[in-house]
Amino acid sequence: MGQAAWMARHLRVQSAGAIYHIAVRGNARQAIFVDDRDRQRFIERLGEDVTTHGVRLYLCCLMSNHVHLVAETPQGNLSRCMHDLLTAYSIYFNLRHQRSGHLLQGPYKAKLVEGDAYLLALTRYVHLNPVFTEATKKLPPAERIKMLRAYAWSTYRSYIGRAKPWEFVAYAPILAQMPGRRRHWRQGYRQYVEAGLAETDEEFLEALRASPRSIGSASFRDWVDELYGQLSAKQAHAEDVAFRKTRRRLDASQVLETVGRECGGGPAAILRRGRDCTLRAVAAKMLSRYAGLTQREVAARLGLRTGAAVSCQLRKLRELEGQGGRGRGLRQTLGKIERSLNALTASAHEV
Repeated sequence: MGQAAWMARHLRVQSAGAIYHIAVRGNARQAIFVDDRDRQRFIERLGEDVTTHGVRLYLCCLMSNHVHLVAETPQGNLSRCMHDLLTAYSIYFNLRHQRSGHLLQGPYKAKLVEGDAYLLALTRYVHLNPVFTEATKKLPPAERIKMLRAYAWSTYRSYIGRAKPWEFVAYAPILAQMPGRRRHWRQGYRQYVEAGLAETDEEFLEALRASPRSIGSASFRDWVDELYGQLSAKQAHAEDVAFRKTRRRLDASQVLETVGRECGGGPAAILRRGRDCTLRAVAAKMLSRYAGLTQREVAARLGLRTGAAVSCQLRKLRELEGQGGRGRGLRQTLGKIERSLNALTASAHEV
């Protein structure tokens, strides 16, 4: 079990899930986005993976050579979600730009976040990133605010009502920390974030730098360090090696054949239209995870109209997995399919 998953499992004893500040950086500080097409691809894939894995995403900010995310993991599966996201994006980037080698600087970094005040301060820190670069620090405050409100590659504009909300982002938990009535929350959040341009939050920055594992009070940091101390060096090393190993993507036809065989209907059954679309939803999940297809590509493969239809089916599949009798049978079937696909993946590595 990876460190992030292990920590989340223990944290769920006391809360609904673990909240993380996640940082992804380019290898040797190189750019991981060349243009807006790259940024859009990353965001699309991010939306697909947090939806597939049931991760609750609160914030996102894309810079030229790094990414900030703030997310909660009710299922304790951050490692799986980030592995799928970063592997798929790295493959896309290298193919598109005809390059090879490592795009990212090792594994992603994830710090556990203490709720309420520290979480709110973290959202301000993340959203202010675009105007705290060397090129923008010396600009007049009014110009920096203008740039911040215009920056398209973070969730800030949608938080303050200047852009359409991202479908896969959970806004309410952060906005609900604003005082007053609900209709004033976005304005209050804008004022809170932009006040950070005039006055640096030294207390939060100190907490941010104090630990490589957590962001919070001294007692929270001590508690997290104690939990991490229970992990053996063998477990920690195992996760590092497992994360660095890039999973080989399977051909879509291999995935469909496996799903059809394990479900007893064959590949043709997946494409049949009917009221019960569970089989197609299972195929969509496996095509995304093992063939590395985007939701739009999955839709085209399965005869669906849009990527949004795929997202809807994946959401219904998660709901079914959580049910009693039927959910138990579905989970068993998914387990069989994943074992078969993992075996194919392992075989691909050996060839």
